[in-house]
Amino acid sequence: MTAWAIGIDIGGTFTDVVALDYAAGRLHSLKVLTTHGDPAEGVAHGLERLIQQCGILPREVRRVVHATTLFTNALIERRGACTGLLVNQGFKDVIEIGHERKYDLYDLALERAPALVPRNLRGEIAGRLDARGEELEPVAREDVRAAVAALVERGVESLAVCLLHSYTCGRHERQVADWIRADYPALEITLSCEVAPVIREFERISTTSANAYIKPLANRYLSALEARLAALGLQSGVLMMLSNGGLCHISEARRTPIELLESGPAAGAISAAHYGLRDDNADLLAFDMGGTTAKLSLIEEGQPAIAFGFEAARRKRFAEGSGLPIRITTVDLIEIGAGGGSIAHQDQLGLLKVGPRSAGSEPGPACYGLGGREPTVTDANLVLGYLNPGYFAGGTMSIDVGKASEAIGGIARPLGREIVDVAWGMHDIVAENMAGAARVHVAERGRDPRDFVLLCTGGGGPVHSYYVAQKIGVKTIVCPPAAGVASAYGLLVAPARADRSRTMSFRPAADSLETLEQAFSELEREARGSLEQLEETFGPIVLARQADGRFVGQGFNLSVRLPDGPYAGARAASGPDVRAALASAFESVYREKFGRTPPDVPVELVNLRVAGEAPPRRQFVAQALPAGAQARPKEVRRVYFREAEDFLPTPVYERSAVGAGFAQAGPLLIEDPGSTLVVGPKGHVRQLASGNLVIEIED
Repeated sequence: MTAWAIGIDIGGTFTDVVALDYAAGRLHSLKVLTTHGDPAEGVAHGLERLIQQCGILPREVRRVVHATTLFTNALIERRGACTGLLVNQGFKDVIEIGHERKYDLYDLALERAPALVPRNLRGEIAGRLDARGEELEPVAREDVRAAVAALVERGVESLAVCLLHSYTCGRHERQVADWIRADYPALEITLSCEVAPVIREFERISTTSANAYIKPLANRYLSALEARLAALGLQSGVLMMLSNGGLCHISEARRTPIELLESGPAAGAISAAHYGLRDDNADLLAFDMGGTTAKLSLIEEGQPAIAFGFEAARRKRFAEGSGLPIRITTVDLIEIGAGGGSIAHQDQLGLLKVGPRSAGSEPGPACYGLGGREPTVTDANLVLGYLNPGYFAGGTMSIDVGKASEAIGGIARPLGREIVDVAWGMHDIVAENMAGAARVHVAERGRDPRDFVLLCTGGGGPVHSYYVAQKIGVKTIVCPPAAGVASAYGLLVAPARADRSRTMSFRPAADSLETLEQAFSELEREARGSLEQLEETFGPIVLARQADGRFVGQGFNLSVRLPDGPYAGARAASGPDVRAALASAFESVYREKFGRTPPDVPVELVNLRVAGEAPPRRQFVAQALPAGAQARPKEVRRVYFREAEDFLPTPVYERSAVGAGFAQAGPLLIEDPGSTLVVGPKGHVRQLASGNLVIEIED
């Protein structure tokens, strides 16, 4: 019997749906506009159409995997639940005080990210633990009852509980939660000891509050999604993509939806790594550009870089400290407001700027004919000839070149420029914005972009990659098959993953190895328990130990991979060998990053981490691409290229007609239903048997 897997990725403009036919080795895809009022409606509409087109029987669907930007947008747009915060006496302003650092030292009108929980919705209770988790003062039920009653009376429907030193011991928080549930069973509760059990009070409160803020929205949406899928006859359940690039059961997502914030971009990075390894390209710059944002992530040795925190809803996109700190495991990427829907405007100096404001899908770019009147990047690409008005989104949408020209003309007139000049300016500005972000992202990690291959995905990635690559000095571009829906495809090749962490101060030179091993064993047991829910379709489970380390006295932590355990017991190596290996693991990474280590300063491990992964038991093997060195263009279109400063007659190829062995010098376009690959006059493209298109750019 045929087996299918379905991936669903909701973006700011389009919802992408893909279906993998494991027996035939074929991928089918569809793009539909995102329905922001009810995102599940767009999902159901796209699924229904794809099921009908492919003749999929619901009982043949083995797996449904989902990623969404819904919760990220809720944080940015402040559309979450009315949230309360419960803390120890004297600490309710920590969420507002933060670090007392200005992210822009010379800005006298600095605008900070406002706290998710206003002051009148913060409650204080007595009770205290010390830094070792020992009780100094017990919590009192009547005290808790009075504080929570006041918050509920003010309309709170979700409550974050964040008590001092609960990263060491969660006893007080769990006792408080039990009392609250007994009195208010309908109230959503988030505990910091479950969401972010790591040191640093402000970050822990911020993460816990953010989870509580989006939790009711997440539960409503995920329940509606399950109901929609059940109505279509899909009974396999739903897996969710996490920000760490792995999958979890939907029940885990309901408990900690904060871990879903970067799920879509994470899926894009996973698919990029997967496609790169098809041709042994293990070191990549993964460039994904959709309708609202562009993302770039660094992939080395076939693995996306991982970070253990990021900032959401920044007031200034590149200014560290201007957003809400979120302490979760996430694929390390940089994101800018540059997509097909990004709107062009004049700034206060009369200069042309693009983004970060986006037309999204409602009303969308002017060329959609849905009421949008402002000029967007999609309108510019249409005017320049990069997009085919009769084949947009595979011909499922009709777009209007006249409306695009009219919208760009509205900004060209005050600039005193021709429409084509402004359209090129918009395209070039977006490329420079992305290139600037790439330079910063790569340089901060001590790498040179010229050592990497640029792999482009998303609806806009293949359109813009040719000029982005030249700006950052990259000579090779890879465009994978079905690049326009690569994030949705990444959902179906991603492993299941569970990350667990806790704070523990441990000095390898002196502290108890038995205590360290016990802590790691508990974390491994938790991670394994989460993954065992999916053992029917994912396995075997592999666990890796990590830690945030530093030299004693430093305030900066560095995350490192530790040797495999056990560190104590009958199966462990000798104590001195284990201690030396733990210290050496940190020192070698520190030396690689900073060049040297301080003399005679002991190492301290601060936060312990366990990452558990389980790959899909059934791997998708793509159908071999047939040979076909000769391919005929389906049309010749006039396309603008900067090298010529004019429109050039450009052959346009259908990607499905381009076989392995095809090679052609630019300029040319290669179209598929999800995107268009632009190859300029300096480029030379060839089609590999893996399905990847490779573009080499001349100096």
